[in-house]
Amino acid sequence: MASTILQTGAFVLGIIGVAALIASTAMDNWSSQDRQGDVVTAVYTYKGLWRNCEVSTSGFTECRPFYGLLGYSGSFQAVRALMIVGIVMGVISGLISLFSLKCLRMGNMEDSPRGKMTLTAGIMFMVAGICGIAGASIYANQIVANFMSTMYNSNSGGMIGQMGGIGGMGGNLIPRYTFGPALFVAWIGGALVLLGGILACVAYKGLQPEKTNYGAVAYKAPSHHNATVQHIANEEGRRDQKYV
Repeated sequence: MASTILQTGAFVLGIIGVAALIASTAMDNWSSQDRQGDVVTAVYTYKGLWRNCEVSTSGFTECRPFYGLLGYSGSFQAVRALMIVGIVMGVISGLISLFSLKCLRMGNMEDSPRGKMTLTAGIMFMVAGICGIAGASIYANQIVANFMSTMYNSNSGGMIGQMGGIGGMGGNLIPRYTFGPALFVAWIGGALVLLGGILACVAYKGLQPEKTNYGAVAYKAPSHHNATVQHIANEEGRRDQKYV
């Protein structure tokens, strides 16, 4: 009963986590423009893994996809790859976990094959969760690095940083970016998938047949026919000894 509950819980958490990873990968708000302390601008920018978007004060949103693959940093490409690998492995492990559920009858499948499938799904769930968490963490680290490198320079009278700025009087105004909602969705999704994988690995132990250290030897009682033949042989032996 406990293994069934663990299996079901692992499957539910894994599916919810994979859905969150898919949603976060498709979202455009991985990084949002930090408007705290800045002058009011007519354009608000936020970025995702696949395109940049700008929102004007009138509410009109314009998004521009990222074209090509070679014009971006290696860390950005790694984030994309990690999220895609996490989604693919999560979907595959979700299917394996579905068919290994003890409450789902599939012919005469015993607990031992179900346990192996559950263990495989659990390991793949954990790898998928780690990929999702790692991808979001790498992207967040880049945001923090760019945010900290953008500082006020009293000599130039403006903000300077790694990203290009907007020309202004007395210096340059560099937009800074902070964490977007997609980052938190990716972290939560990766954590749920990882937790589902751990539960699946724990359920595997309960699906294994119990082993005993008692080496018993089965005793097979002689049949009635064998006993009769032995009795006759003994009687004939006694007769021969009597006549001798």
